[in-house]
Amino acid sequence: MRTASPGAVLRDMLQGPQIVVLPGVFNALTALQACQCGAGALYLSGAGVSNTLLGTPDIGLITLTEMASIARHVCRAANAPVLADADTGYGEAMNVVRTVEEMEQAGLAGIHLEDQTAPKRCGHLDGKQVVSVQTMQTRIRAAVRARKDPAFLLVARTDARAVEGVEAAVARAEKYLEAGADAIFPEGLQSAEEFALFASRIKAPLLANMTEFGKTPLVSVQQFEQMGYAMVIFPMTALRVMMFAARALYTDLLQTGTQQQWMERMQTRNELYALLNYARFTALDEELASMAENEKAK
Repeated sequence: MRTASPGAVLRDMLQGPQIVVLPGVFNALTALQACQCGAGALYLSGAGVSNTLLGTPDIGLITLTEMASIARHVCRAANAPVLADADTGYGEAMNVVRTVEEMEQAGLAGIHLEDQTAPKRCGHLDGKQVVSVQTMQTRIRAAVRARKDPAFLLVARTDARAVEGVEAAVARAEKYLEAGADAIFPEGLQSAEEFALFASRIKAPLLANMTEFGKTPLVSVQQFEQMGYAMVIFPMTALRVMMFAARALYTDLLQTGTQQQWMERMQTRNELYALLNYARFTALDEELASMAENEKAK
């Protein structure tokens, strides 16, 4: 059984020789699947939760309580530290305080806070706006004061690249570290050269976002590691693949009236039950029933 806090576990991983890869998950089941496949850490995607829980785009509609609830389920299921998206902190400085309290109590290893205005937008869409450096520093300071576990990781995300340029984003990152951020997440960078620039200028753990179909070209984990990045997230990759497959299945099922052609492309019942550790629940149920029978016989 793990005795160190989730934040301490993640921080220890960041000290290792290899970059930490965090596949994106959006519920307990995907967290279980990622861990079964060998993931050592997970990323809880705000966009993924917004899409799957609410059926809405990533425009700041998810609430703190909704996100914290999903985080709690994911952390309970996962045998790995989880870093979560906390948007702008769901409000001003006092809201950030409660956000950190709720997210830490949910069992997360850490969160990232961004410097967008509210309502925020997906980091790879146009039309974003950022708050002042001072406002973001206040958010970070509030987060630092709110955490109970000093190992709880606070990652400052800056979306300034799209609004003010890459040099301004670097300057903001330095100010965010001064305010107490543990790591920096430069969002929406537009080339491998820009990622390398950040790595050469910012002397703190860096998180890279390797999302698809956005402003950022595809860069491999190995390339990020060579640049010196500490973490790389793949926030929506699994969800996009799953939705692609689900759309094809629904279309075919409604046209043909059978799922026969899909049987070889399904997770079997036994595979799902193994993932869920169904046998453990069955054994517990039988043990409790046996205890009841023994008491009855006395």
